[in-house]
Amino acid sequence: MGFGSYDESEQENQEYDTDLEDGDGVSTGQNTHDGDVEYEFDASNDELLDRLEEIKENT
Repeated sequence: MGFGSYDESEQENQEYDTDLEDGDGVSTGQNTHDGDVEYEFDASNDELLDRLEEIKENT
């Protein structure tokens, strides 16, 4: 075999560890968060729309 060559029989004989134990995964309820998020905008809708147009022009 030359450099970079491989034996196709090696590909067929590979073993994979697929035994998953209970607790190996992440519980979906593990990181639940309760709370509120509030946003305060100092800019008016017109100012925000103008800024959006500027961004679109620059892309």
